[in-house]
Amino acid sequence: MPTAKNNKAKLVSTTRSLPIMLIRAREGIMPPIREMLAEYDITEQQWRVLRVLAEYGPLDTSSVAQRACLLLPSLTRIAQKMRDNGLVSLSRDKVDRRRQTISITRAGQHIVDVNQEKAADIVKGFKKTLGKENYEQLLDLLALLEPEFKD
Repeated sequence: MPTAKNNKAKLVSTTRSLPIMLIRAREGIMPPIREMLAEYDITEQQWRVLRVLAEYGPLDTSSVAQRACLLLPSLTRIAQKMRDNGLVSLSRDKVDRRRQTISITRAGQHIVDVNQEKAADIVKGFKKTLGKENYEQLLDLLALLEPEFKD
């Protein structure tokens, strides 16, 4: 009779585990981004919200949450703090009062604008490390793992 140990699939090494390697890669690329954001006392999540709003304009909260890779309850809390700090504005839909729209303010757009060059330099560093072709291929491969997302 086989033992429980024999019936278990062998786990791959953590050095070849995709979830673990993605986390390690994230932690490998975030220090320069965190450093850039610290100057403005904003979090990575707030930066993602600002980037999404700067790129797409005012959006409903569900769309912002999806595009910024945030859970909706987290976005609600983050957006309220950002509103209190003058980085975004929140408004209710006139037809459906349950629906809320988030817009970037001048102060929020200023943070995006003044960090564009720094962010571009950070990306250049990643491209230098990986090579441009590998960088683009990595983005394409990672896109294959994304849940259904309509841009």
